[in-house]
Amino acid sequence: MSLTTIEPAAPKKPSVIVTAGAIAVLSLLGIGGGWFVGKTLLVPSAPAPAAATPAAPAPDHAPAAAEGGHGAPAAGGEHGAAAAAPSLIPLDPIVTNLGYPSDNWVRLEIALQFNGPGDTSLAQDLHQELMAYLRTVSLQQLQGPRGFQYLRDDLREIVDLRSKGRVSKVLFRTFVIE
Repeated sequence: MSLTTIEPAAPKKPSVIVTAGAIAVLSLLGIGGGWFVGKTLLVPSAPAPAAATPAAPAPDHAPAAAEGGHGAPAAGGEHGAAAAAPSLIPLDPIVTNLGYPSDNWVRLEIALQFNGPGDTSLAQDLHQELMAYLRTVSLQQLQGPRGFQYLRDDLREIVDLRSKGRVSKVLFRTFVIE
């Protein structure tokens, strides 16, 4: 009697065609799923205002009403569109040395968003106030994300107190420490 051993057959490697087909199917599923999620989460944009259509000319005896003067409310509503639209005023860059160590410098560019029309004289006063505050800050107070958050909160508080609520946002454009 002879003993014969039967060796199991080597497992087959998947063919290139099967692998390419699986990749193609998974890619199509990913693209379709991304499209579906994008369409369901996408918020449609607001329709464009109909300001492009010409209005009927106002009679000659009512020029104040046509311009939104005292005779009638302006086209934007009771208070007019210009009074309700917020304005953004970028401040000049603030470049100053820190309180400690005094050989470190800070450069800060911010913009102020006013509730209604902007006030450049108030913006310049705020610029000087913020520069004076930055001269008292030490480098240790600004380190890390928490230090930056504290700085943002402090600057926001200064702006709120000085402007008496006329500024709605303080927007940081650049912040560099050397």
